[in-house]
This record gives sequence, structure tokens and C-alpha cells, in this order.
Amino acid sequence: MGIRQDRGRNEIGQLFLGLSAMQDKLKTLVMSLRSSSEHVYSGASDISSGSQDLSSRTEQQASALQQTASSMEQMATTVGKNAEIAQEADQLSVAASQSAEASGEEVERTVKLMREIAASADRVNDIIGVIDSIAFQTNILALNASVEAARAGEQGRGFAVVASEVRSLATRSAESAKEIRGLIEQTTTQINSGATQAERSGETLNQTVDAIRQVTTLMGEISTATREQNSGIEQINAALTEMDSVTQQNAALVQQTSSAANALEGQASQLATLMATFRLAEGSEQPAAPPALEAQQRRPAVKPAAPQTVNSNDDWDEF
Repeated sequence: MGIRQDRGRNEIGQLFLGLSAMQDKLKTLVMSLRSSSEHVYSGASDISSGSQDLSSRTEQQASALQQTASSMEQMATTVGKNAEIAQEADQLSVAASQSAEASGEEVERTVKLMREIAASADRVNDIIGVIDSIAFQTNILALNASVEAARAGEQGRGFAVVASEVRSLATRSAESAKEIRGLIEQTTTQINSGATQAERSGETLNQTVDAIRQVTTLMGEISTATREQNSGIEQINAALTEMDSVTQQNAALVQQTSSAANALEGQASQLATLMATFRLAEGSEQPAAPPALEAQQRRPAVKPAAPQTVNSNDDWDEF
């Protein structure tokens, strides 16, 4: 745009005044458009850079979510196996508890039976005492019979032989009863010792049963907690899968935003290039051109055409 010239007050002068006012408005408009285009270019560049950075971070987040989802799947598989193992252990502990309880009942029955055997041995011992007493009395009677047979002389000789045999049988019966009593006493002692040991074993087995019951309870709690943990991990895995899907969608949207920002940056650059083609008069404020346009602004400007002389009293220049 040429330099405004002062003109006269005739019609041509009025025309030049109008052109001068239009020139001022055009200059203001061009400067405003140039400034706006530079701001648009700068904003588009920032948006493009931010979109690229956001796209990179979104891709990293999507990759991290995929890795996390994969790890959670592996963890869910492991926890599922642990739940199965815990359930099997729970079943085994229940079976062991039932077996231990059955063994405890068998021990109790054994102890009871041994006590009954000991009582029977005591009764047998009493019977042996009676037999021993009878043998002793028989021995006394046989001794008395021998004395009476000796007094009878020749007539009591046969009776003396019978009395001697009876005395011998009574003596052997007493010795046998004594041996049987010793065996019964030894057997009774062993039975009582066995019963005491069986009772101790029963107490130990009862303690074992109690411990197994506690283990069974703990295994049941562990099995329940493992199932709940498995359910929670499945829910977390589902949430991660949904988050991964949303992140993938966000990544696609960010890519679209980045593409739109790049397109906007290109259009802003073209607009700035078009605005740079306008040349303002010297002394007019020109905003700094965007970096993409610096090379274009370094090119030599096209010189305006030489002013044409008009044979008039107002001497006006080319606009």
C-alpha cells in the first residue's frame, strides 16, 4: 500500500481522503489479521505438541495397562490354582479329622475292654484264692486221715494210701494255684499298664484331633478367603480390561486430535503466509512472523510500481 498523500479540497481530494481512510482501515485489518494468524499458528503449534505428547503418554499408559492386565490374568490363574489346592487341603483335613476321631473312639473302646479284662482277671484271682484255700483244707484233711489210718493199724493201711494220694493232689493243686495266681497278677499288671498307656495315647490322640479340627477350621477359612480373593482379582481384571479398552479409545481420539491439530497448524501456517504477502508502509508496526515464515520474510520484497504523475493541482500518487 502506497503512502498517503495530502490532496486538495476538490472532488479528487475528497476521493483521496476516502481512499486514505479506507487505507487506514485496511492497514488496521491486515495488522489484526496478521496478529490473529500468528496467535492461531502459535496455539495450533502448542496444541499439536501437546497432542503428540498426550498421544505418547496415552500409548505408554495403554501399554502399562496391558502389562498389568496380563499380570493380573497370571495372578488370577495362580490364585485359582491356590483356591483349588486349598479346597483339596480342606477336604483332606476334614477326612484326617474324621479318621482321628474314629481312632480316638477305637482307643476308648480298647481301654474299656482292657479294664474289663483286668476286672475279669481279678475275679479269676479270687477264684484261684478259693481253690488254694480248698487245696490247703484238703491237705489238712488228708494229713488228719493219714494220722487216723496210722492209728487204725493194719486195717487203715489202704485208707492211708488214699489219704497220701489226696494230700499229694492237694499239694500239687496248691502249687498250680500259686503259679496261676502269679501269672494272673503279672497279666493284670500288664493289662493295667497297657490300659494306662492306652489312656495316655487316647489323650494324645484327642489333642491331635483338636489340633486337626483347628487346622480344618483354618483351612476352611483359607479356602473361603482364597475364593473371595479370586473373585476380587477377577473383578479387578475385568475393570483393567475395561480401562484398557477405554484407554485404547482415548488413544484413538488423541490420534485424531493430533491429526486435527497438525491440520490446524498447517492451515494457520498458510494463513500466516498469506498475511505476510501484505506489505505495510514503513514505520508501521509489524508483528513477528512465526518460525515457519521467517524464511519467507527474509526474501526481498517486491518493489511497488513507480507513481504516475497526474497533471492536476492536487498531485496525487498511486494507491
